Amino acid sequence: MQRFFQRFTLATLVVSLSSPLFAADGDWPTFRGSDRTGIAPDQGLLTQWPEGGPQLAWTASGIGKGYSSPAISQGKIFTMGDGLSTAQDPDEYLICLALADGKELWRSKLGPAWTQGQPSWQSSRSTPTIDGDSVYALTADGVLVKLSTKDGAEAWRKNLKEEFGGKKADGWGYSESVLIDGDHLICTPGGEANTMVALNKNSGELIWSCQRSEDRGAGHASIVISHPGGKKVYVTTTGTGAMGVDPETGTLLWDYEIVRTTAVIPTPIVKGDLVFFTAGYGTGGALVRQTRNGDAVTIEEIYPCDPQLQNKHGGVILIGDHLYGDSGDSGTPFCANMETGEVLWKSRGSGKKSACVAAADGHLYFRYQDGTMTLVKANPESFEEVGSFTEPGSGERPSWAHPVIAHGKLYLRGDDTLHCYSLK
Repeated sequence: MQRFFQRFTLATLVVSLSSPLFAADGDWPTFRGSDRTGIAPDQGLLTQWPEGGPQLAWTASGIGKGYSSPAISQGKIFTMGDGLSTAQDPDEYLICLALADGKELWRSKLGPAWTQGQPSWQSSRSTPTIDGDSVYALTADGVLVKLSTKDGAEAWRKNLKEEFGGKKADGWGYSESVLIDGDHLICTPGGEANTMVALNKNSGELIWSCQRSEDRGAGHASIVISHPGGKKVYVTTTGTGAMGVDPETGTLLWDYEIVRTTAVIPTPIVKGDLVFFTAGYGTGGALVRQTRNGDAVTIEEIYPCDPQLQNKHGGVILIGDHLYGDSGDSGTPFCANMETGEVLWKSRGSGKKSACVAAADGHLYFRYQDGTMTLVKANPESFEEVGSFTEPGSGERPSWAHPVIAHGKLYLRGDDTLHCYSLK
């Protein structure tokens, strides 16, 4: 087991150092952290929780409804929400809080609230992306806004639908957290005309566009970076399946089409030249290997979509050689060998329904839809829950926002509230 945790720490370090948003101070500047793996570098955290869970450090109110996770950088927290208890209108805002105590520093209006579909589906869903003194927010309506982290002043905005003909493959609004890579901002309008685009992060001007023939529309994934054979490749999924794009030209290098499904949500996982991606609704998870041949990159299917590896929207974590995530949205976490697809265990924890996951210091943090938060050992041999508690105020709407771990703290976003717990 000691060797397992050593491999866990080394793997986390190697992935983090390859990230364009690498945060040496342990910040969490975008969805699933600086390297988009969902794994925090924190060490020395509690290995089990007392009854009632870890100590609550503070609770912030006034962030509105939504499923936007917190993004953390340079002593500030950023998230999105609508219908804020501290505002006089139902509109959507980007909110900035102080990391120390959760007090609001500023808020900036992004536009009208997204109110399509059932009430439990509505409100913000994208996590802001922080880059130095700028923060980028994407609304469910597809409006991308650049603002100042200092005071929320708006620099520019783009409408992915109106300016790029963007479309979603489902009816649930845009959820992507944009990628910042050098001076480029990369995002996924979706559709055939501009499936993926690179913009100048300073001006918002178009640099290149990638067209994918018969693309069904954007999914909910956020773009990750891979380096097969030393060549950088942007990897994401749309409603059509996985794809790899050349970061210099926007050329579509490869794609892997899947059968049309209700929605394609989880962010892909990269390990070396391997790409694992998954979707719920019975679709399942698949693994491909990228191979570089000059400027070209091709893929080989290691195994096709396996319903045993499906994940709806809670995300999947890779620790060492093993995948951890919820089975669809059943509230039944699984562990599987990434390279073979073999499921090693499935087990129910204390919570019910869909579970989203983060990881740190050899442990998994599962947050269930019913507001139950659990601590589980990251052990491929068995499922062992070593702590759980119920979040205050949970239950009225689903607890779908992914948990965030940074600076020895656990951050859980509810409706109009953000809870901060000490993990030391």
